[in-house]
Amino acid sequence: MATTIPETIKSTATAGERILFRTLRDFLPHDYIVYYEPEIHGVRPDFVIIGPDIGLLVLEVKDYTKNTFYNFTRDNWTIRSVSGDLHSVKNPFKQAKDYTFKIVELLKKDKNLIQTEGKYQFNLKFPYGYGVVFTRLNEVQLLESKVYEMIDPEFILSRDQIDPDHELFSEDVLMEKLFQMFHIRFRLEEPLMSKEINTIRYYLFPEIRLGAELEKTTPYRDQLLLSLRDIKTMDLHQENMAKQIGDKHRLIRGVAGSGKTLILASRAKMLAKDHPDWKILILCFNISLSRNIAQMVRSMYAEPENVSDTYSQKPLQVEVPENVHIRNFHEWVKQDLHINIFKIDQYIEELEKGERISPKYDAVLIDEGQDFEGNWLKLIRLCLNPDTQSLLLVEDRAQSIYGNKRSYVKETGLDFRGRSKILNINYRNTAQIVSLAWDFYEKYATPQKKSQQEGEGVEIISPKSTKRKGPEAAILKFDSIEEEMRVVAKQIVNFHEEKKIPYSEIAILYRANVQNMVNRIKKVLEEWNIPFNWIAENNATKRNFNPEEQTVKIITIDSSKGLDFQSVFLVKADLLPFSKEKDKERDVSLMYIGMTRSKEYLCITYSGESDYTAYFNEMRKREANSMLLNK
Repeated sequence: MATTIPETIKSTATAGERILFRTLRDFLPHDYIVYYEPEIHGVRPDFVIIGPDIGLLVLEVKDYTKNTFYNFTRDNWTIRSVSGDLHSVKNPFKQAKDYTFKIVELLKKDKNLIQTEGKYQFNLKFPYGYGVVFTRLNEVQLLESKVYEMIDPEFILSRDQIDPDHELFSEDVLMEKLFQMFHIRFRLEEPLMSKEINTIRYYLFPEIRLGAELEKTTPYRDQLLLSLRDIKTMDLHQENMAKQIGDKHRLIRGVAGSGKTLILASRAKMLAKDHPDWKILILCFNISLSRNIAQMVRSMYAEPENVSDTYSQKPLQVEVPENVHIRNFHEWVKQDLHINIFKIDQYIEELEKGERISPKYDAVLIDEGQDFEGNWLKLIRLCLNPDTQSLLLVEDRAQSIYGNKRSYVKETGLDFRGRSKILNINYRNTAQIVSLAWDFYEKYATPQKKSQQEGEGVEIISPKSTKRKGPEAAILKFDSIEEEMRVVAKQIVNFHEEKKIPYSEIAILYRANVQNMVNRIKKVLEEWNIPFNWIAENNATKRNFNPEEQTVKIITIDSSKGLDFQSVFLVKADLLPFSKEKDKERDVSLMYIGMTRSKEYLCITYSGESDYTAYFNEMRKREANSMLLNK
């Protein structure tokens, strides 16, 4: 079964497009990608197929009947509409050809995608083709209608060749017909690697770009060629989520590190591009996360639509478009709605009675939705344009720290039934960090916390897999916070100088500022000449949070939600569970959140005892025993 993007075909698709969509999905190999109506630099082919063993194929789909045809030429056809009116259209074969060559010229700019020597020098290193699918005409009808006189039969798929319910349908014939549509025919000696397929996707779909090292264009045999390295794109699952077709309410539930925020930011960019007149709102709970989302959106806009136009360097600063508003919830309520956070219920009642008029947003995207209270979501629904009903909510119940248990339908009026997707692959953390964090969560979360039943069958999602390996987390016990910090400071300097980890990619997380702990942390960092920012000092420091500033970030676990760093030091871990916290389940989630902020290096330190340190003591014993066995 091939991967289709989007995952489901839109409701306005023709019957023939639906048949072809299902056939390509069900009968093409699993490593094929089938794009339906992708927008590629101003053109929108019906289908684009990328296969590692065949290359790239563009299909134009027509639901014509025998009565549709009136007159043919090689370039233009005169066709008859259902009402009998005549009008001229481009020959669909020429249309598919034009789309293909626009795509090919785009890809030929990259040295990594072309043949630099031999008979096919400067051609793509993989085959490409194009053809037409007539979804309502069989081979006999196409012959009788003289379509084969305008388009060679080898470049046409007929109804009996794409409909699995037809008695003449054959999977082998389908594949053979697709191979016939390639105009420069050669079999790839080696299938395209994932790196090459990602490069193709990078050029065709700017919205999935996460970054790449772009070497300056250089002349090569009178050609100017680009060369991309270290390409980063969304994977196919994430791309599918961001491009999901459909309006109204959508819910994405994902594990920590699954790219929920990335998908949300990409979705916002695509909506802004497709609907420049829309007013788009992005909401989250944390102030610091809202700043991180803004930086993420800016980075996405800094990725050029046309790579070759900006090869010298990316813009130093790109602003978020004016029609995209990024707020944390409290900021939005205060600054945009001009109401007191404690009077939301009164405001909702006035809106429902028609006594107030709220601002309207054509699309709302909510990050960390598990932390939003029921009346908050109800308020957001009332501020959503009823004509668009475009609302995307992403959440992870394992990271819920505010005890919000609700029924979306009953309490907020938002109905996600049949409109939810799950992301259970962790991309952020290494397998070692995921294993440690999830084992901890499984051990300390109560059955009620794990199930989180709300009347809608919503459960905590466990991480299915992770893509990366890394070092085991360091778990260290000390006699004092000063001793903890001296070791932490030494390790930070080592990471920065030896491993070249930027200070901006290092964070120190803590549960609460008890016994003047933060000042004690700052004092040691100053002694080691380590630049730092205390992000969680107050609302102003949270609002001024700059993810790219070259400083170590000192931040509470609460405020770190949604953020990630290459190296994380979770200090004074014995403060969890916190003695003053009534809801002990909250600290289970906080510890899980803290551990999963690290992308590669995680260090947990403590200098006291708590319910959780017993777990860490056991982990330390296991590691010591493992080292003894391996001697």
